[in-house]
Amino acid sequence: MNKSNQITGKERFFDEDDIIVSKTDLKGRITYANRVFLEIADYTEEEVLGQPHAMIRHPHMPRSVFKLLWDTIQSGHEIFAYVVNRTKNGDHYWVLAHVTPSFDADGKIDGYHSNRRVPDRQIIDGTIKPLYAKILAEEERHHDRKAGLQAGYLMLTGLLEQQGVDYDQFIAALTNGRDSHFKTAA
Repeated sequence: MNKSNQITGKERFFDEDDIIVSKTDLKGRITYANRVFLEIADYTEEEVLGQPHAMIRHPHMPRSVFKLLWDTIQSGHEIFAYVVNRTKNGDHYWVLAHVTPSFDADGKIDGYHSNRRVPDRQIIDGTIKPLYAKILAEEERHHDRKAGLQAGYLMLTGLLEQQGVDYDQFIAALTNGRDSHFKTAA
């Protein structure tokens, strides 16, 4: 197995006072990564600058959640999302990401900025992992990756619709402790 695809199953953690920060251009290529990002992901600045942010994408992270994230920020809005990332050696770490578009002097989006904080373990273990596993299984059930992405996206948006919330409301409710019992029955 090549090193870039390796998964160790070992989870890493970072300090609650630390914030992982990165910036990308419009195509998602990293233009800035702070010290915490580099330390937790085990990369040097030289290794990440100019590379796609997807270099830290964990294969257990549903692609449909990233579709929702990209659709949101490309439309000029911010988003909060729970994300599992992969380190250089295949370990993983969970974050609560706050991703925002950056704007130039003319008000046009010229890149994206992400701050990631330590997530609530009860939310990760009780709601996010089961939800993401279900969505990922739906994505992987399809032989065609594009069809899988669409099916996962429809499942995610359908589950949100059943709850009567959009994604931002779902994340806010989880984060503020109002409803951590998201029903994943489709």
